[in-house]
Amino acid sequence: MPVRQLAPKAVREHLADAGGQLLDVREAWEYQLARLPGAIHIPIAELPSRLGELNIREPVIVYCHHGIRSWHAACFLEQNGFTNVGNLAGGIEAWSREIDPQMPRY
Repeated sequence: MPVRQLAPKAVREHLADAGGQLLDVREAWEYQLARLPGAIHIPIAELPSRLGELNIREPVIVYCHHGIRSWHAACFLEQNGFTNVGNLAGGIEAWSREIDPQMPRY
C-alpha cells in the first residue's frame, strides 16, 4: 500500500481530530531551527535502532524539510508493521508556507 501523502491542512485537521504521533526525521540542527509542536524527533538514520520509541498501534505522520526523507521513513515504518502512516507532503517547508508563516524557513 503506498504511503498516504497528506497536505498541510489535512495534517493539521488530522492532528486536531484524531491525534496520533507526529514524527520529525530531520537532523538535530534542522529540528532546532523549526519544528511542529509535539513532534517526536528521531533522525532518519537513527530510525531503525529507535523504532521501539513509536507506538505501532497509533497513527504516525512523518515529516522532514521537503517530504522526501519522510516518505522514505514512512515506507520503512510500513515495512515494519505500522499500518496507519502518512507523509506531510512538501514537509515543514509547505507547512510554513500554508499553515504557519511565522515558522522559520531555511
